Amino acid sequence: MPQPKKHLSRRERKAVAEGDTSLANFHKEKKEKKNAPPPPRIIDWAAMNPKTSHYEFGGPIGAAAMVIFLPALVLLFAFGCDQTGYMPFERFYAGLGAVASGQLSFGNLVEYVKAWKPMSLLWYFCFIAQLVTFTIAMPGTNVEGTQLRDGTRLSYRINALQTLQTTTTMLIMSNRGHGWSMPLWVQANFAQLAVASVIFSFFISITMYICSFLGAPRLLALGGNTGNMIYDFMIGRELNPRIGDFDLKFFTELRPGLIGWLFLDGCMAVKQWVSLGRITNSMVLVLVFQAWYVLDALWNESSILTTMDITTDGFGFMLAFGNLCWVPMMYSLQTRYLSDFPVDLTYIQMAVIIALQLGGYYIFRSANKQKDVFRKNPEDERVRHLSYIETQAGTRLLTSGWWGKARHINYLGDWLMSVAWCLPCGFKSIIPYFYCIYFAILLIHRERRDDEKCRKKYGEDWETYCNKVKYRIIPGVY
Repeated sequence: MPQPKKHLSRRERKAVAEGDTSLANFHKEKKEKKNAPPPPRIIDWAAMNPKTSHYEFGGPIGAAAMVIFLPALVLLFAFGCDQTGYMPFERFYAGLGAVASGQLSFGNLVEYVKAWKPMSLLWYFCFIAQLVTFTIAMPGTNVEGTQLRDGTRLSYRINALQTLQTTTTMLIMSNRGHGWSMPLWVQANFAQLAVASVIFSFFISITMYICSFLGAPRLLALGGNTGNMIYDFMIGRELNPRIGDFDLKFFTELRPGLIGWLFLDGCMAVKQWVSLGRITNSMVLVLVFQAWYVLDALWNESSILTTMDITTDGFGFMLAFGNLCWVPMMYSLQTRYLSDFPVDLTYIQMAVIIALQLGGYYIFRSANKQKDVFRKNPEDERVRHLSYIETQAGTRLLTSGWWGKARHINYLGDWLMSVAWCLPCGFKSIIPYFYCIYFAILLIHRERRDDEKCRKKYGEDWETYCNKVKYRIIPGVY
């Protein structure tokens, strides 16, 4: 006769003692069913990943131009700027003339290619690998991202500052006993490293494009599923490519570009110190401003989880090249220039530049902070006095405070800071001002993209919002 079980109820033990196990088995099966994992969700991937019907950036032709000419522009600035002069376009035209006149033969081109140092690719790869290692190994805070189209939320580890601190410590320790050899090598081989960053960016972009077709169905970006290979490669097909819990797009968004930019700035400052015996006040300003910007971005790392780069764009050439190559190689242009052509500023010039930087930062950070607080908790005492529009999509659009002045008032602050970074270079060359000129174009284009996306999402509510907040970026002007 089966013995009564202690975990059963009194009624169930009595039934078992009398040889009737049906009641006990019923409750056992009910409990097992309750504790069983939920059945796998069935997703209609065709409906989840509709074909993209709208092109951006000029469609396939514009995408092809970006893939070809942006890397070429990086290399043009890398090889066309040195101690003899910052004349990338003049040297490019001279090169075209040499080709047209037959002075530059195919053999000469081969020699130029052979002059590239493969060690720079190894150096660049080791730098990226170190960042990946510390990102995975270092502790951090886990934060959930926005809800995806399939109803899920991805978790992200926030530890960019820890990664920067550990990477910096490791680089300093590994360079002990070698003096300034490592930063001076980086400065001397900047063009070689630029080539390495271009190669690595293409490798990652091609790999991401191929992997987006392999294995189980993946959640694609709504803008990167046109079926046109060139366009999808550029804009990015897969929305959130991951290896386990390691999010490739989230990692690439801040760490390689911003940390690499900061380290390149430091190498340029070391070169000026060794060459000049001191660091000029103009170099100090640029170093402080750009380091401030980088540290602020890493400190507020979780804020990028609500940006278009994370929520909307796929991970393709645009983001991979932009963060792995363009940001560190082009954003360090001011410190490169000052390492080759030092500038000493007057006290009045320094005061004007510092005021511009502080004003731009105040607009940029306080506006972003206001929006972030409102999104998290509209009843927070810091934002509950603000007026807003309740949309049919269930979201709220601020119509007062910073966001009542312009629809992208934060872009104004961002651009003012970019001007403050360029002014310390003086006015003997226009090349150091490439950044603030390009950045203005980028911000206007980004604002137009966001406006189009919101117009489709909110419909008439967006028209109402635009009537209340009339200006796009600059209050009273644009």
